[in-house]
Formats: sequence, C-alpha cells, structure tokens
Amino acid sequence: MSSKTKIVVLRMKELIYTGIFVAMGILLIILLVFMFAPKNKTTKVSADPAAGKYTPGIYTSVLSLNNQAIDVEVAVDSEYIKSVRFVNLSEDVAAMYPLMAPSMENLAAQVVENQGVSGISYDENTQYTSMALTEAIGNALKKAESGK
Repeated sequence: MSSKTKIVVLRMKELIYTGIFVAMGILLIILLVFMFAPKNKTTKVSADPAAGKYTPGIYTSVLSLNNQAIDVEVAVDSEYIKSVRFVNLSEDVAAMYPLMAPSMENLAAQVVENQGVSGISYDENTQYTSMALTEAIGNALKKAESGK
C-alpha cells in the first residue's frame, strides 16, 4: 500500500483574511435582504387628500314649533365643528319655550367638544327639547357633510 501523506500548511494570515471576507460576504447578503425585501406598510389613501370631513361653511336646519320656525345654525370648517347656535330666535318663542336657550347652550358645548351629535347627554327635565334640538343639529351636519 502506498499512501502518500499530504501535509497542508495554513498560515495564520490566510485564515484571518478568509474569515474577514466570509464575514463581509454574510454582512453584504443581510444588507441586501433588508434593502430589497418588500415592506408591508399600508397607508390609507382617500380619494381626495385635500378634502376634509365637512365642506366649510355655515349650515342651517329649521325646527318647527307650533307654526314657529327656529333656525339652528352650525358653522364648520373642513375638519371641525366650530359653533352651534340659534338664528332669529324671537322673544315670543323664548318665552313660550323657556328651556330652549339653556338646552341649546348645553348641547352646543357638547357638540363642539365631541365633534358630533353622538355621545351627547342631557338632563331628564329637558329630554324632549334636547332630542328635537339634537335632530336639528344632526340635519345641519348632514348638509355640511354633503356640501349642500
């Protein structure tokens, strides 16, 4: 049997260079994976990014009480409800319905704070007045949303 024994001599310098190049190759592969891997970022895009929730302006809704028309006015900008108030509330109506003005002040503050008619609370004594006013405010807000 003839066997030739081969002796391989490795120098320390060659081992260090090989290790450095292998580490750099692995680092390059990891870097390329992170750079070109698809990102799963989802963004919500509206049809018109400049469009807001409301069409800016002042919108009114009519509330009829015993053949008396009371206008409820809602002022909005593109994103927020700015104010809610009565327009042309006569002294006769205010005298016949004394709970109207205080109920409107309470509701107006809540509508501006909540930015809508949902989540509004009212006193049991002004329940029906507040419900009628809330419906009128809601109608004006629908007009503001549609821009009509």
